[in-house]
Formats: sequence, C-alpha cells, structure tokens
Amino acid sequence: MTMMSRRVLSVVVCLAVALLALPVQAEEVTQSFAAPMERVWDVTRAVLKQQGWEIDKEDRTIGWIATKPKRMEGEEFGVYAKGTMHKLVLHVKAAGGNRTTAGVERSVFKRERIMWIEKDEPLTVTNRDVEKALLAAIEKSL
Repeated sequence: MTMMSRRVLSVVVCLAVALLALPVQAEEVTQSFAAPMERVWDVTRAVLKQQGWEIDKEDRTIGWIATKPKRMEGEEFGVYAKGTMHKLVLHVKAAGGNRTTAGVERSVFKRERIMWIEKDEPLTVTNRDVEKALLAAIEKSL
C-alpha cells in the first residue's frame, strides 16, 4: 500500500467511526390544531406535566420544549441504575390564521449510571404510539 492510499483508508475509517457515534435522529410526528399558538403552548405544557413528563428546557419564542428523560423500564439502586429511558422534544409553531402545528420527537435509549457517570446507548424505535397519544391528549384538552 502506498502512503497516499493508507491516508485515504485512515480517513475513511475515521469517518465511518464518527458516523456510527452519531445519535439516532428521532422521527417527528406532527399534528395541526385549530387554536392559536399561545393556547397550544399552554395546553402542551399542562398535558406534559399531567402525563408525568418534567420539562428540562424550553424557549417559547422559537416554540421548543425538551423534557427530562423518563424511565420506561429498569431499576435504580442509589449509585447504580440501568434501564431504558425516553425523552421528548416538541416544536410548537404558528401555522397562520388561527392554526398551530405541534411536532413531537421521541428519543429512546438504554442508560447505565454508575455513581454520577451516565452511559447512554441510542435505540431505534419505529412505534410512534407515545407521540400520537401525547398529540391526541393535547387536542382533547384544547
């Protein structure tokens, strides 16, 4: 192998490893509502809390809400925890007139925590029932 082909091969291997390390992008489920953005925003926050989701970060000006991870299954023993978690990112946008569009992305991952060090492994999930149920609850509460 020539010096040039070794460099090309090492660059290709590095890129492949970097791509594998990227988190799995969640697919967004969206729904449009016949209500102003302010009303949908307030109802969305209330429904999240009602369903046991804690809001981690939010920015009303750009219509973005991120939840804290919520345990789906697993156990916690003080300094050690292992299980499957999921978290949500919501996008609430005015869609013109008296309409608002809300989108929900759900990330699912395996988490192992030893002391204060967390190791997350993204999982691919095709079932969108959680996202659809949340949007249905928002619609019902409007």
